[in-house]
Amino acid sequence: MRFDVIVIGGGAAGLFCAIEAGKRGRRVLVIEHNAEVGRKIVISGGGRCNFTNIHTSAENFISKNPHFAKSALSRYTPQDFIELVKKHRIEFYEKKLGQLFCRERSSLIVDMLLAECRAAKVKIETNCSVGEVEKGELFEVATSHGSFEAQNLVIASGGLSFPKIGATNLGYMIARQFGLKIEHTRPSLVALVAEGRERFPSAAGVSVDANVTVDGHSFRENILFTHRGLSGPAMLQASNYWQHEEPACIDILPETDARELLNDNSGSKRKVGNFLAEYLPERVVGFVVEPAVADRPLNQTSKSQLEKLGELLNNWQLKFIDTEGWHKAEVTLGGVSTYELSSKTMESKRIPGLYFIGEVVDVTGWLGGYNFQWAWASAFAAGQAA
Repeated sequence: MRFDVIVIGGGAAGLFCAIEAGKRGRRVLVIEHNAEVGRKIVISGGGRCNFTNIHTSAENFISKNPHFAKSALSRYTPQDFIELVKKHRIEFYEKKLGQLFCRERSSLIVDMLLAECRAAKVKIETNCSVGEVEKGELFEVATSHGSFEAQNLVIASGGLSFPKIGATNLGYMIARQFGLKIEHTRPSLVALVAEGRERFPSAAGVSVDANVTVDGHSFRENILFTHRGLSGPAMLQASNYWQHEEPACIDILPETDARELLNDNSGSKRKVGNFLAEYLPERVVGFVVEPAVADRPLNQTSKSQLEKLGELLNNWQLKFIDTEGWHKAEVTLGGVSTYELSSKTMESKRIPGLYFIGEVVDVTGWLGGYNFQWAWASAFAAGQAA
């Protein structure tokens, strides 16, 4: 069967690209290997789908080419998607920091995309797995539902995160088949496993406000102690920039000069641990402060020890040895090299008619709706061109 555009992947980017191409009168087929489209949309944002961020700019994305995302992001903005959401009367709210969530449930976004697909006469094949892709005069895609042909092929197959909902390396395999370069991939927006992880169960489950700095990028939100290291929004953000050998700098008293606080109270008879428990959860104090120091009264603790402790609280240097892996990662860092693609259309510079959009591309957003906005924007760019 012949189409104008075949889209491999029925997630956020794939469906949106199909809609845009369909609205231009193209005959479009979406191939999805799961039984239903949009599974990652449904589970995102705790079931409420953080569908965009009103503060989106290219600075919120990581890529080997930091300028690549600018073109697509400028031509399809958060406000454009908000207008679509309003058209479908989906109620939403701003949670914090520009993050927009559905007031009810994330499946409403999937319903909206399916309604738009129907209006644009997009054909969707679910439970349809891709075998081989070949290119002669047209692209030919062999699937479990037969072979399909099209002049344009859009790869919107996502990254490797969330294998439990069907993530595969199909997009990277197709890119390699056609000679495109792949930037190294790894799990991101993910909890990190700490050096000395055997100590962490004592504080597991406790959350504190912190400022986390990695590779010159700082994030001020909560961190969460896990059984093997740290998670929480600030840590997930920092994971995008984490390098194996570089420690993270963590300020667990971000509003306070800890050295000044301790020096101002150096005459107190109170034990250091009890005093700090006014500012931090007891289990965090027990974790960070050595027992011998925590049990000593402030007035019996030397000035140099108080200085050292203050430095530790505002500038805790912690090394991590690994991420918690693909099954815990929200996104994939790396992917199809942006130097291989047109920033205006997402089309391969080498293979006319071959497009890559969404998470499969080496563009990774911060936590908070940015990756969905990249999905919509990159899909719009390809959908206008394919």
